[in-house]
Amino acid sequence: MADELDSLLTHALDRFGDAVVESTRARGELTLELRAPELLRVCRLLRDEPAFRFEQLIDLAGVDYLAYGRERPGGGWQGPRFAVVYHLLSLAHNRRLRLRVRLDDDLPRLDSVVEIWPSANWYEREAFDLFGIVFEGHPDLRRILTDYGFIGHPFRKDFPLSGHVEMRYDPDKGRVVYQPVSIEPRVLVPRVIREEGYGGRDS
Repeated sequence: MADELDSLLTHALDRFGDAVVESTRARGELTLELRAPELLRVCRLLRDEPAFRFEQLIDLAGVDYLAYGRERPGGGWQGPRFAVVYHLLSLAHNRRLRLRVRLDDDLPRLDSVVEIWPSANWYEREAFDLFGIVFEGHPDLRRILTDYGFIGHPFRKDFPLSGHVEMRYDPDKGRVVYQPVSIEPRVLVPRVIREEGYGGRDS
């Protein structure tokens, strides 16, 4: 397996050059971090070249690194806040590849890969809906899990747990209406309950 990953990495670096920012290996899989402007070129080569043949995009996910590493001494994440991660599968070669592209903090946007892998359609819509990542060139980029009138992106780390607005049916107006959240914010602290003698010498 290690030899196969070495071979894949060597060939990828040879073909993609400066498009690859970083490469890592974990749990028998290779991750390539790409420069955003090079995404479409690299993805087409990964799909079409016989040495790669990653015919399937099996998943795509947004990532928010806002709180990443805060619990560690010295700090927290220093890089770009958002990223998109792609999971590719080659049936021909029976192997997987992960791609990661980091995005700007203020307006995270990236080219859509729907024309390369049509399965990206709903994945990109989900990342747009939940993280606010805009996929340029997507044929129908609109919310997919939240309501069209929803405000904000609920998977962002700074999105409040209670949300910004709530909706309810108004019988007088005969329709659904939105209003500011009426729930009082509260902090939930887990309690540890220990029974006497449990786990002790007498049990």
